[in-house]
Amino acid sequence: MAVRPSDYEELLARFSDRRAAIALLKQHRPYLELLPSMRRPSESLIAIPLPLIRVDTALLSPDPLGMMGGQRGASGAARPIADRPGRYPVQLPCDVALLMCDPEWKVKTGADVFVFVHRPEEDFYDLLGRWRRTQLLLDREYEWIMPLAYRHVMSECAERIYPLFVLFSETPPRIARGLRGAHLPFVIHPTPSARDRGGAEPEPEDTPESPDPSPQRAPIPSGNRNDWMGQLDWEAIDPDRDLWT
Repeated sequence: MAVRPSDYEELLARFSDRRAAIALLKQHRPYLELLPSMRRPSESLIAIPLPLIRVDTALLSPDPLGMMGGQRGASGAARPIADRPGRYPVQLPCDVALLMCDPEWKVKTGADVFVFVHRPEEDFYDLLGRWRRTQLLLDREYEWIMPLAYRHVMSECAERIYPLFVLFSETPPRIARGLRGAHLPFVIHPTPSARDRGGAEPEPEDTPESPDPSPQRAPIPSGNRNDWMGQLDWEAIDPDRDLWT
């Protein structure tokens, strides 16, 4: 069964939260070890969904891949909407950028992880192509357009960039084979709507523990009262204890 758009949207929203992003990294331990502080993981990672960067306008025209967000000309090459020198904002083709941040100094470290969630109707060529376009955009000097909450963080270019692909159980097997052949890491995540389709249960959310349920009375055996009363082990019964608790 094909991946539903709501399944993709659910994971995009989930991994936008730092706690869920850290849980995702735990499924690929080499990336979890990139966190600057394992004792303060929530302060060591910034999750940015649909991230933006500024790149030199020289990268935007010509654009044979057509992914720079500009207007498309007759030749198929994208060009900036405003022809001006300097840097131009573009959206990276990944779904979530995970930036490692030193919790003490509030500066980015040298490693960034880019999450690519399998999108509906997306095949191996399209999924891998998004990572290749990300590599091209980040190959030269760029600067991050940080969310307002993280404007104080010094956002320098990464020394190393790493991809992480998230597939669904409904993802065609050829995509996993292709990623494995390209030596690119991926995880298979439970489909959020699998419960509605009678499939596997999705991973439970973090919820507070419920108090112990109140003790319930044991059912009274059926049949003749004298028969089951004679079967009780009366010597093992504490006379000071309520039999119904």
